[in-house]
Amino acid sequence: MRSRGWGVKVGVVVVVLALVAAGGFVWWRDREAEAVRAAAALVAEDLSQGGFADSGAMVDASGGTPELEPIIRGMGGATHTVRAQAVTEPDGGSARATLAHSWTLPGSETPWTYETPLRLTKVDGRWVGSWDPAVVAPDLAEGELLRTKRQQPERAPVLGAGDRPIVELRDVERIGIDKTKATPAQAASSARLLAQAVGINVENYVSSVQKAGERAFVEALTARVGGPEELAAREVDEPGVFFVSAKVPLAPTATFARPILGVVGDATAEIVEKSEGRVVAGDRVGIGGVQAAYDTQLAGTPGYTVVTSGGAEERTLFTTEPEPGTPVTLTLDIATQTAAETVLAGVAPASAVVAIQPSTGRVLAAASGPGSKGVSTATQGRYAPGSTFKTVSTLALLRSGLTPTAPVQCTPTVTVDGRSFKNVDGFPASALGSVPFSTAFANSCNTAFIRAGEDLDPAELPAAAAGLGLTAEPQLGISGFLGSVPEPEPGTDEAASMIGQSKVLASPLGMATVAASIAAGKPVSPTLVVPGAAATPTAPKAPASPVTAAEAGQLRALMRGVVTSGSATFLADVPGEPVLAKSGTAEFGEAGALKEHAWMVGIQGDLAVAVFVGEGEGGATTAGPLLERFLRAVG
Repeated sequence: MRSRGWGVKVGVVVVVLALVAAGGFVWWRDREAEAVRAAAALVAEDLSQGGFADSGAMVDASGGTPELEPIIRGMGGATHTVRAQAVTEPDGGSARATLAHSWTLPGSETPWTYETPLRLTKVDGRWVGSWDPAVVAPDLAEGELLRTKRQQPERAPVLGAGDRPIVELRDVERIGIDKTKATPAQAASSARLLAQAVGINVENYVSSVQKAGERAFVEALTARVGGPEELAAREVDEPGVFFVSAKVPLAPTATFARPILGVVGDATAEIVEKSEGRVVAGDRVGIGGVQAAYDTQLAGTPGYTVVTSGGAEERTLFTTEPEPGTPVTLTLDIATQTAAETVLAGVAPASAVVAIQPSTGRVLAAASGPGSKGVSTATQGRYAPGSTFKTVSTLALLRSGLTPTAPVQCTPTVTVDGRSFKNVDGFPASALGSVPFSTAFANSCNTAFIRAGEDLDPAELPAAAAGLGLTAEPQLGISGFLGSVPEPEPGTDEAASMIGQSKVLASPLGMATVAASIAAGKPVSPTLVVPGAAATPTAPKAPASPVTAAEAGQLRALMRGVVTSGSATFLADVPGEPVLAKSGTAEFGEAGALKEHAWMVGIQGDLAVAVFVGEGEGGATTAGPLLERFLRAVG
């Protein structure tokens, strides 16, 4: 009996030991499986980061660390993400996994995705990946490298009124030195003569030619076919001077609305960095203006081809087609813009002509003269508007109860808090004294406006400006400025504000907007970029006291008086519908050396215009003739 009891105990011990051994085996296999998964994940992480050197997660046949960077160097700025999946249980000293790859190519919406096999082995007690180039890309062989070919799509045009192309592909010549067609000495000599002929930096260009490779074509500039640079370059009949015909996006002329349109050029390092991968070095992009603001839309989506190199033959692994850009449509009318630029061509100071269609708010012209030096004076300028602002202060006065026939005192001078204000030089004596307000408006009597404004509430002037659309946030489609009219302080600030000086500021676009609102009988919001079919334009915030049709009618009658009997009688014989106008002169600069901004606003039919010259002799004298030439040109 005792022996049977002992036998039972021994059996129990054997069973327990077997169970312990089985549990230990399961625990060991779980630990090994986890180690395999961790090794596969580490390989995936190193592939994503572009190298194996730090972790030792991958070993080659000799036990060393394979070099990944040379294989993927040609992928440029593409981002590689790898994930380990389908990891098998270890079988002796080996296991397998599948790696899921995704490459994000700069500027492309379509990723390159694929799977590759990974074999894992246990080396010196540690699981590592076994190197095979096919781990990086499908069927990649030893010695093969990856690289991308990027194809930029055709850039979309910028259209104008009537969907007429403004910026489109136009014929140009890439002009430079082809070093295969000249000796080094000849290339340097020809480069000097070519640079002098086309007006670029001579020493910089000669240096570029000398440093370039012996088979290089070193471009000096791209010139319009038939333009002055191309014609000048054709005169340089020297060895190595070479012309390459091409087409690039250009406006009708080199100056056409350039500050607004911007240009298309090579992407700078700053543009590449700010694009967050959309733009790469070598891309042609919009620089400034509409071209930059709508670059993504105009540029489209690049196409990519991923190929192998270094093998027996080039293989294509992945490809996407480039998608052309979508046109941007502006309200600019080519003929009207050309007329505005022609009028300003000979004006030396900063200058602008802005024309708006009151019935629609469309900006038909926004020209900045050569004196603006590339700045959009038309849409970005901030200047005291002078007496053109009397259209705004008149609205405030009409709302306070003043009527066009009410008598006002127009004296040669008026003194406010010790400061003397006067009328413009040459002010007609016949308009002095007690005169109807309409006469004071027609002849732009500063002293009458200052006196009449003494009883205005400070809030009434900015309210009138808002009612005529001057201080709204512009909805142009690109950045712009209309005007700023803060509440004036009592005294000299209030007096100067009534005649468009002190802290009152406006752009030519802003004063054209005021004229357009008067013509339309309601606040006008100027538009430059036509919203796309899928876009919903943002409606500007409505002013608290918009100009009414009746108020606008009174303002139009007063502006017509400027032409029939005031400071702009020279506009009376302009062909077409009656012209309405208001001149303006604003002093600026240091006391004793004051200069004058010259302004003129006008209305003719469904056209509202503002003309500005940064330095002139007075609104009617300097800006007036420009307005007349413009109206005659577009009439």
